[in-house]
Amino acid sequence: MAKDEIFPLVNEQGEVVGSATRRECHSGSMLLHPVVHLHVRDNQGRLYLQKRSMTKDIQPGKWDTAVGGHIDMGEGVHEALLREAREELGLTAFTPTPLFSYVHESDVERELVNAFTAVVEESQITIDPVEIDEGRFWTLAEIDANIGKGVFTPNFESEYRRLRALWT
Repeated sequence: MAKDEIFPLVNEQGEVVGSATRRECHSGSMLLHPVVHLHVRDNQGRLYLQKRSMTKDIQPGKWDTAVGGHIDMGEGVHEALLREAREELGLTAFTPTPLFSYVHESDVERELVNAFTAVVEESQITIDPVEIDEGRFWTLAEIDANIGKGVFTPNFESEYRRLRALWT
């Protein structure tokens, strides 16, 4: 994860309008850059979450969306989703379903989130220990019981509320 990695800058419709480094995007500049999220579910309806590596520059050690990552300059949304799923969870055979896109803003960055979901078997998942400290399937009741307790990233909690509205 190079701090001089180049990200595309986009408008709220996802159209590329420029570029900036990772450092610039994460420095409080609020430059809008695109990311992908994949919410992985199993056949029992549980949601797979990853525990972010302690080496991450944002929200280290917190539980988060199964797959999340930046779209590289010149890369499409679908291409980035497949790359991130392969890198983080070893997923290569899955069918992503688009959920929604929205702008997420934190104290240090502003992202255009492109969220997807997919149903996979636990045996398909092989986490990359460089990217993720650990991962596991959570029941929705377990997640609900831990919302607001500092267990999850604020971004996940916000997005989870959108998911619950879709799934109930």
